[in-house]
Amino acid sequence: MPANDASAAAAAAAARAARWRTRLAALTELILPTDYPRPVPPRSVEADLVADISDAAALAVMRLALAANARRTAAGAAPSVAPFTVLLAAFAALLHRFTGERDIPVGSSSASTNPLVLRLAVRESATFLDVVDAVLEAEQDALADEIPFADLVRAVDDSTSLMSHADTKDASRHPLHPQEQPAQPSLFKVRFFNLTDTTADTLASSMTSSSCDLTVFISQAPTLRRMLPIQIKIVYNAVLFSAQRVSDMLDQLQLLLSSAAEAQAAPVDQISLVTQRATAVLPDPRADLNWSRFEGAITDVFAANAHRFPDRLCVLESVAQDTAVGTTRAFSYAQINRAANIVAHHLIQNGVRREDVVVLYSYRGVDLVVAIMGVLRAGATFSVIDPAYPPPRQIVYLSVAQPRGLIVLAKAGVLHADVRGYIRDNLAIVCEIPWLEIADDGSLRGDPDRDLFSAVAALADEQPSLTIGPDSIGTLSFTSGSTGTPKGVRGRHFSLTHFYPWMASEFGLSDKERFTMLSGIAHDPIQRDIFTPLFLGACLCIPTAEDIGTPGRLAEWMAEQEITITHLTPAMGQLLSANAVHPIPTLRHAFFVGDVLTKRDVLRLQHLAPNTHVINMYGTTETQRAVSFLKIPPLSANPAFLTEQKDIMSAGRGMHDVQLLIINSSGLLCGVGEVGEIYVRSSGLAEGYLALADVTAAKFIPNPFNPDGPARSAADAGLQFYLGPRDRMYRTGDLGRYKPDGTVECTGRADDQVKIRGFRIELGEIDMHLSQHPSVRENVTLVRRDKYEEKTLVTYFVPVSSAGGVAETVKDIRQYLRQKLPAYAVPTVFVPLTRMPLTPNGKIDKNALPFPDTALAAGGSGSDRRDNGAGLTLTQRSVRALWSALLGIPDSSVDLDSNFFDVGGHSILATRLIFEIRKSLAIDAPLGMVYQSPTLRDMARELDAIRGLDLAMTDGAFATTESGENASPTLAHARQEGAAATSVAEKHAERQETTAFDYAADLDVVDDESLAANGLPAPAFPPPRGSTDGRPPVIFLTGVTGFLGTFVLRSLLTRFASSRVVCLVRAPSAADAMARIESSCRSQLVWEDAWAAEKRIEALAGDLGAQRFGLTAEDWDRLAAEVDVIVHNGALVHWVYPYAKLRAANVLGTKTALRLATTRRLKPLHFVSSTSVLDTADYVKRLEIGESVYESDSLEDSRAGLRSGYGQTKWVAEKLVMRARGRGVPATIVRPGYIVGDSVSGVTNTDDFLWRLVKGCVQLGKVPRIANVVNMCSVDYVAESIAEIVASPESTLLGTFHMWNSDGFRFDDMFTSLAAHGYAVEAVDYMHWRTALMEFTLASADTALFPLLHFVLDDLPTSTKSPALDDSNTAATVRDTRVRAPNMRSLMPLYLGYLVATGFLAAPASGDLPRRPEWDAVAGRAVGRSGR
Repeated sequence: MPANDASAAAAAAAARAARWRTRLAALTELILPTDYPRPVPPRSVEADLVADISDAAALAVMRLALAANARRTAAGAAPSVAPFTVLLAAFAALLHRFTGERDIPVGSSSASTNPLVLRLAVRESATFLDVVDAVLEAEQDALADEIPFADLVRAVDDSTSLMSHADTKDASRHPLHPQEQPAQPSLFKVRFFNLTDTTADTLASSMTSSSCDLTVFISQAPTLRRMLPIQIKIVYNAVLFSAQRVSDMLDQLQLLLSSAAEAQAAPVDQISLVTQRATAVLPDPRADLNWSRFEGAITDVFAANAHRFPDRLCVLESVAQDTAVGTTRAFSYAQINRAANIVAHHLIQNGVRREDVVVLYSYRGVDLVVAIMGVLRAGATFSVIDPAYPPPRQIVYLSVAQPRGLIVLAKAGVLHADVRGYIRDNLAIVCEIPWLEIADDGSLRGDPDRDLFSAVAALADEQPSLTIGPDSIGTLSFTSGSTGTPKGVRGRHFSLTHFYPWMASEFGLSDKERFTMLSGIAHDPIQRDIFTPLFLGACLCIPTAEDIGTPGRLAEWMAEQEITITHLTPAMGQLLSANAVHPIPTLRHAFFVGDVLTKRDVLRLQHLAPNTHVINMYGTTETQRAVSFLKIPPLSANPAFLTEQKDIMSAGRGMHDVQLLIINSSGLLCGVGEVGEIYVRSSGLAEGYLALADVTAAKFIPNPFNPDGPARSAADAGLQFYLGPRDRMYRTGDLGRYKPDGTVECTGRADDQVKIRGFRIELGEIDMHLSQHPSVRENVTLVRRDKYEEKTLVTYFVPVSSAGGVAETVKDIRQYLRQKLPAYAVPTVFVPLTRMPLTPNGKIDKNALPFPDTALAAGGSGSDRRDNGAGLTLTQRSVRALWSALLGIPDSSVDLDSNFFDVGGHSILATRLIFEIRKSLAIDAPLGMVYQSPTLRDMARELDAIRGLDLAMTDGAFATTESGENASPTLAHARQEGAAATSVAEKHAERQETTAFDYAADLDVVDDESLAANGLPAPAFPPPRGSTDGRPPVIFLTGVTGFLGTFVLRSLLTRFASSRVVCLVRAPSAADAMARIESSCRSQLVWEDAWAAEKRIEALAGDLGAQRFGLTAEDWDRLAAEVDVIVHNGALVHWVYPYAKLRAANVLGTKTALRLATTRRLKPLHFVSSTSVLDTADYVKRLEIGESVYESDSLEDSRAGLRSGYGQTKWVAEKLVMRARGRGVPATIVRPGYIVGDSVSGVTNTDDFLWRLVKGCVQLGKVPRIANVVNMCSVDYVAESIAEIVASPESTLLGTFHMWNSDGFRFDDMFTSLAAHGYAVEAVDYMHWRTALMEFTLASADTALFPLLHFVLDDLPTSTKSPALDDSNTAATVRDTRVRAPNMRSLMPLYLGYLVATGFLAAPASGDLPRRPEWDAVAGRAVGRSGR
């Protein structure tokens, strides 16, 4: 090409790349809803679903294509809309509905088979034909600027990497923890391909295991039966998606097409995605919800209980005294009942009327129970004010409530003068009880100076004759107001009792339970704490302030009180477990409500209480007791349950008579996976907001799906104070989506506006100023609720340096923010962290950050308190105890730097250790952790990292109040509760940075420049092609007793007639070495007696890792003179051992082989290596940009990043060979595929991962859906290919040889063959299979997969991905021979038959597996180094 033309072409290419950068600027990373947690690092197990779309959907595609083309023709454009474009438009509309995004990036195909990136815009108001136009425009723009996909990725990567570097502040000084490494952003997460435009290169270039979640293939092949057939194949990552989710997606695609064809003018958001299957699992918005089923007023139920069992323990209040902690006061049902009657009669006689508000100035104690029941019994409405609130806030609440009654609990203290003045001047209080207290004997006082209740004392046994109906208002609770004034939520009596009979049945609750009072006294969850035990006739236990505030004490108190049921907020639950070590064996149920509940929080609690069912509930103040629930079984019953759950616990499904309706912006019920707003439909909703009719009407709306409302029944007429059945929904403002089973997961807020006490808070503005402070490296500010449900503004930050003290840094930051922000926007709590936790997408994992109280309680965690005398953290001590029990060694023999494998551990015990950690410590530790962190110190550190205990700085958190420097609402609570929460725990042990072993550095140490040709005589073998020199060669072979080695021996002896093979064998003597060779060959059915008779095999006893292979000088010199060619197949294969343990055999052994090849005369060296040298992220990245792994690859992308010691040693060994080749040594490198059995005899190695996987699946009765291709090569193909490489004069010029089976055999094919040949196995989603296998293993260790569970359960997704290997050199070498890679599908029956014959597999109940007579010689004797 002329220079001018080349320059013009380069300029044009650069201009196209620039337009692509502009087109893809600020590209949305589409996050699809998944069924299972997205793992870090990303993993992929391919599965697929193939289906022909229905005739109706196919006809709809054609109608829509015709309509789109007619529309284009009318607009003067070419009618170029094809069925593929229509299908892509439908797919884009689905993605929009699933994610709520308008910006939809997808990968697609082109006629040139080059992948395209399409950025599709889908608006809520767009019709389907509008979306078709957007797709067509995006396709045309992409084709006009088409460039090779690899160039496009590089162009975009260059621009994004520059931006990311600009946004990083001194990141190199603060390396991320390996578990927190963010994933690289990808151009798209989904691909939509026309199969006719798709090749293997298209797929390989546009996907890696981390970059693509879904691929949809469209194929059209008309037949005589169907002129319009469309087949859709969806390939998905089974680590993320269930088969049901993908099936639903395909059904929704067809429903969308059919509906769009019928209503072409309708916006896509107005097309329902509720399929026929979904109607069976989603709530019916017209169902009857027992609108009139009133279980009676809580006051009446309580009175009935008091009459049935007056002496039963009702309330047990712990009391803190100067001399003792743990003293209790006990009150019976009769005593509480009498006290409540006295309060009720006093209120009534002093002018409190039905539904008047009575404010309770309260504290956490038995007096609060008396006051609440007394107010309700008077027919009035109670509202609680916490004395820890600042006076201005108390006044705001009073102004909203407008109470006519006031009860001050004696232990709550004296009202502030400003509050008292407001009450005097602005409220019409008709009755005040200034000092309520119940004495130890049950007597009641209302005033310290006089007998306030003298006039009603005689009425203590009489309940006021007041009727309370389902719509009577009993509670007034406060929630945030949009105008700055809190809204008062009026709670109905219906909800206070309606759900308890169902809960008692569903959760097995009885009158024998012991409950806790832990919720914030001024928030509605306190009602659940109190009313549940009173309804059931159970006992309510109340802790002291010290019990709650002292780190670790709350768990001890719960154990002492034998608590069985507790209600917690996530913040209180985190505070309970963060510093606790005392188990709570009696705890059966923990009900969570009020905030996001994480998997980590569940595990922490279940570590303390392994018998606890955790129930995650979703609801709001406005829904009262009407909530959804998700039951999480205890670890002792189902330890694998949480492995399938995401990090954030889902909301579950509605309780009895409660529905969670997810409704999209068009008012339609959402389909599975579609994002929408959550509405709570129930008979138990609150009445509405006090004196806010318009707001009530906007939030409590009539059910639009049932416009006629529920019909009245005869029973309604008998209910007093009942407004009749009302079918209402509460609009929560939360976003969510339905999962395939109909349960709900929350995804965020419809309105991201943040307000605290009425002030609008701009979190982005706070973080912007924080990021500009020179001492802040990273930061994020959130509104979190504390343990009492109070909103708190919290800043989490990573300081650039801790030098000079973090406390001073926080003080400086606070002063800095006061100059930039209004006072109400300065965060209350500052939490310094060592690092920010990240999500799999590289974003800050906000849900992993500690709640305010946890951060304030201590800088370090409870697991870092030192064990007396030993200097160990609690985590270290716990792990040491597990080691000792498993290994049968004393604790004293294990120190911090002890290595699990050095003190007696092995792979089976490593798996057992992980299961014990999961069971005993309730930490979801990965099975590979023992190998990556084998020392006690490292293992404990990793466990703390998983718990999130490594985030906190040693100085803890820092807080201020609304009015001062040294306290906050959170700390005010802590002081009110006598908290020791401000104390700082012992300093957190400094976390060591994990550094990868630099195996590449050993290359220069081992390499020797004398391993070179250096003028040595040229090799005598192999002779040039056409040569008549037929002298049989002498071949030196290592690794002959291994599975591959025996077949290599046979192939060499067969390929080279009359040749002699000298075999190095680890044995005491030459005779023993020969015996081992014969035994190995016979067990694999390859031995021929003629080999020994004709002395074609010479056995030498030696050692790969010893100098000169452990041979005598005489034998070494003889070999140097006689040997013509070397096949170095020997290695120490171990997937656990680190580099150092494998170095001698695998690295120094290769060096010795090179030494033999360069002694006296040159000898060709053929080194049998492994594809494990390619197991790095960089090779995955290469695949993403369209580059296969070529045989000419230099392996520089594996210089770092290999994780297994075996792969590391093979890399160094290969590099030694490559360097020697560069110095003239004739050498090759052979990288076999996954070696399986002989294609003729069926003999296979049973001590093998694949066959153990098969056996484990047969034992389990389940097989996972995995569509990943597995590069299985028969052992005879590999061995014969090696023999041909040895024979080829050109092989040493070619260098490297890959073994690749191009038949595309998949794991699904392997598993399908099991069922096809009579094994009773069920195909299930990979994640379900993994869970079932874990449960099976915990129940019984008798599974073939037990020694390899760390691969199966943790690494199977990545280890089963086989990157495409270029095998051009191998193909050229064997082209003119009979050597071919056989088809695995046809060989599976042969392999299964052999495995049955050897006794490795049980015979199937039915089927026709082959049986060969030669197998009789190995019947009952499985082949392999070891076997179960």
